[in-house]
Amino acid sequence: MIIKILGSGCKKCLTLAENARSAAAAVGKQAEIVKVTDFAEIAAYGVMSTPGLVIDERVVSSGKVLSAEEIGKLI
Repeated sequence: MIIKILGSGCKKCLTLAENARSAAAAVGKQAEIVKVTDFAEIAAYGVMSTPGLVIDERVVSSGKVLSAEEIGKLI
């Protein structure tokens, strides 16, 4: 499983990445966390507000920091 965090690398992006890592571990999935900071690539996903969360190339959230529990439900 590949989880992408879309954003500039701000505190919200870092928190979302940590929550995604925790969520994957909680549900017993191996996940590679990839940080995407290139705004052209972020826009290609249709995300206009960051942070964005992409799980296996499907945008599941943008513009907010999901908790580990919320991400676990999406995984």
